[in-house]
Amino acid sequence: MLFKSLEFKNAVGQKVKITEIPVLKKNSPYYFMIQVRLQTFISTIYGDKKRNKSYSFREYLKRVLKWPDYQQLFKTPELKNNA
Repeated sequence: MLFKSLEFKNAVGQKVKITEIPVLKKNSPYYFMIQVRLQTFISTIYGDKKRNKSYSFREYLKRVLKWPDYQQLFKTPELKNNA
């Protein structure tokens, strides 16, 4: 799975980086859910005046999603014959 990162300045002017944002195809069943969760996450960080400069979107999803959905989203394909 491909991941992307996003950098912006929050309301106070501090540089903030969000890492581990999954890149999904538009026809993926999780595409809309990830877009909405990302917008929600960014809006909470934007107004936040904490000292954190880097956030992991994957860790955020681990906290807010149901575990079966999280596993389906980040599942790694099993390799055959240890290849």
